[in-house]
Amino acid sequence: MSALEHKVNSGQISDVSLQISEQMPGVFAALAHKHQVPGAQFAIYHHGSTIAHEIGELESGTSLRVTSDAAFPIGSITKLFTATVAMVLVADGDADLDAPIRDYVAELGDLGALMSLRQLLSHTSGLAESSGMEEKSSSSIRHYIVEHVCDKDLLQPPGKGFSYSNPGYVVAGRLIETVTGMCWSEAVESILLRPLGIEPAFVNPTGIPSRRQVATGHSVNTVLDRVRPARPQLVAAFTPACALAASAVDLVKLGLMHVGPGRPELLPAAYASQMRRAVPGADPFGLADGWGLGLAVYSQQPAEWVGHDGNFGGASCYVRVNPADGWVVALTTNANTGVGLWRDFQAELARLGVPVNLPWIPTPGGPRTAPPRGCAGQYTNGDIQCTVKAGNDGAVYLSADGEKFVRLNFYEDFTFSAPDLTSLGQAPTGRFVRDPATGTIYGIHVSGRLARRRQRVISD
Repeated sequence: MSALEHKVNSGQISDVSLQISEQMPGVFAALAHKHQVPGAQFAIYHHGSTIAHEIGELESGTSLRVTSDAAFPIGSITKLFTATVAMVLVADGDADLDAPIRDYVAELGDLGALMSLRQLLSHTSGLAESSGMEEKSSSSIRHYIVEHVCDKDLLQPPGKGFSYSNPGYVVAGRLIETVTGMCWSEAVESILLRPLGIEPAFVNPTGIPSRRQVATGHSVNTVLDRVRPARPQLVAAFTPACALAASAVDLVKLGLMHVGPGRPELLPAAYASQMRRAVPGADPFGLADGWGLGLAVYSQQPAEWVGHDGNFGGASCYVRVNPADGWVVALTTNANTGVGLWRDFQAELARLGVPVNLPWIPTPGGPRTAPPRGCAGQYTNGDIQCTVKAGNDGAVYLSADGEKFVRLNFYEDFTFSAPDLTSLGQAPTGRFVRDPATGTIYGIHVSGRLARRRQRVISD
């Protein structure tokens, strides 16, 4: 019996699942080779059965094989774990989704009176994405909030729009700490990981030693055919946003909270359903069709899915859940090129009959238009600085964080296409946004992040 067949859990395996178990291991190995991914895992649940498979090395050139229980840095998928813990507290009556966050995070002061937990979890709090992420002085969640959140301008009033925010999840992590009396890592372990049967693992010191092997991320340069280990240091305060490591099977266990009855002893179905429901006004342009409480919502494909992506330290990981049809799909990789593997992996699943979303990339439609007037200037999101300038050729060019200027091709509704803008999250498209009352351009939206012309925005 093959290693893969050992990992097909008991249950009535569907015809599609049988095809996956027979065909995907060979396809998966070929895709990993194509994208130069040193090691990867996948796990797929359907109709009571989980198919899991792993390939490659934990670190390139070490001969340390990837096992089914090896943990991969899951980056921003950590936010889904943090959001789930927060929702458990809400379900238990220990926190309120719509109460001022200041009720739980006193360090925010007046700013905390303007935003709620619902807004933090749905990235509609107005907080920037990355202020102070590189400053090692931010040694704790509380200190980070005092040093980098309280005195910062908001990108937009809370509840008025979407902008992906790591600091928003730092604040949500602080709420978990104040409500439970535990540090975030202890709370996520005791409230969620242990009950789900997940052995905790972290990518930086959190006070809980890992007993699991953790894969090393890699920077892959496909042009030079070069693979190098990547070992970035994470600021301790950002643990609620991106510090967890997990296997593909672990991600399926989390996803199963949204399939069938879920895990009502942990999170009642009504609260899990709230997590999957797109929040009004949360338009994550370039990331998904909508955003719930910790979950991206993908609704323009054959079936509605929810999930999250995670990229950190040369690792790329993904989880998707289709509650209606009972599918959970998870992929972990230890290379930045895992994003290409994920796209091809989804296409292969679709070929085998899984109603999975094909890679979601917003594409501007219609004929090209002239650049909008008044878009040149300086835009910021936390530590990210963007410069937009008009060229002598009449075109408009954008530079993000000192990168080279790229020409923007414009379409209707101020949307544009451009080469990858890595500082704002890799995306081929974006849009300028304007005040509907005045028509004045006030920001750029790329990959769900709003970079705004500098001005203080605290209230309507």
